[in-house]
Amino acid sequence: MSSKIKKESVLRFLTDSVFFIVGSMFYAAGINIFAVPNSIAQSGATGLAIVANYLLHIPVGTANFIINIPLFIMAWFILGKKFVARTVWVVVILSAALDVTTLFYPVYTGNPLLSAMFCGALTGIGLGLIMTRGATSGGTDIAGKIVQKFFPQVSLGTGIAISNAVVVLIGALTFRSVESAMYAVVVIILSGRVLDYIVYGLGRGKLLLIITEKPHELSDAIIRNVGRGVSIVPATGAYTGEEKNMLVVAIRRNDVAKIYKVLKTVDEKAFTIITEAGEVFGQGFHRQDEL
Repeated sequence: MSSKIKKESVLRFLTDSVFFIVGSMFYAAGINIFAVPNSIAQSGATGLAIVANYLLHIPVGTANFIINIPLFIMAWFILGKKFVARTVWVVVILSAALDVTTLFYPVYTGNPLLSAMFCGALTGIGLGLIMTRGATSGGTDIAGKIVQKFFPQVSLGTGIAISNAVVVLIGALTFRSVESAMYAVVVIILSGRVLDYIVYGLGRGKLLLIITEKPHELSDAIIRNVGRGVSIVPATGAYTGEEKNMLVVAIRRNDVAKIYKVLKTVDEKAFTIITEAGEVFGQGFHRQDEL
């Protein structure tokens, strides 16, 4: 049994590492091809590393690792060694990718807005691949967690946003360019959207609330034709006082058409609400970090 667990741990470590390497290559493409040549210090430790590269001519990857060292030390005592060990491994791979890829990645110094957009897309893909394995890229992610540890009333997102804003401001002052800060904001927004799509996109779904007079017939049809579980919840109409039932169903986006077909066949009068589900996991739904 212990041998099996050991093999699973090794396999998971290798799978994680592949995701980290591929993600780091995408991230490095965004930084080295588009951000550095156009003086865009987008956010996080990498943003400070770009500033250090501009002022001191230190390789971006090396600077990124050095900047993370004091954060690692603080996180070791505050957040625990397991979190730090995993993050250090990611930062080592990412920092190496940032320096090594300068040897063969081209640079683009054309339209700054295009640079910001492509930088955001590529870094978002890279971070998304890393975060699907439950890891972080260090930098402001660590800073945000540390701030939240001491100030629980401050959300993690707020802590990270404040840290990123400081980095963007430092970049704008360093490059003496308001446009640099504006392009950095474009990178941050686009990168965040792409990251969310990768991390949650395949897990996003629809939540259906169906009020019907035929709960059992409709639920049986959904289970049989769509293959999704159904919960039946008693419901009372506030206006009519009429007793009915509400079906609660979580589905994938591509199941919506099947549901429409079932509703039309079994109960056309059913009152149906379809809303977004940020993430769906559990029996029949798998999270990406379990892949």
